[in-house]
Amino acid sequence: MANNPQSPNGNQDPAGSTQMFRAFVDEGTRQPQTSTGSGGGGSRVGLIVGVIAAVVIVAAVAWLALG
Repeated sequence: MANNPQSPNGNQDPAGSTQMFRAFVDEGTRQPQTSTGSGGGGSRVGLIVGVIAAVVIVAAVAWLALG
C-alpha cells in the first residue's frame, strides 16, 4: 500500500480516503431532481427507440447471414 505523505508518521490513513470517497459519492446524489411529470419521458423514448433499432439491426444481420 502507498504511504500517505501528509501523515506525520508515514502510515496510510484509510479513514481519510474513505471520507474523500464518500464525499465524492454523496456529491453526485445532491444534484437537483427533475420533475416526475414529464422529466423522465425523454429517456424512456430514447430507450424504446434504441431497443427497436437494435432489433432491426439484429434482424437485418440475421436475414443477410441466412439469406
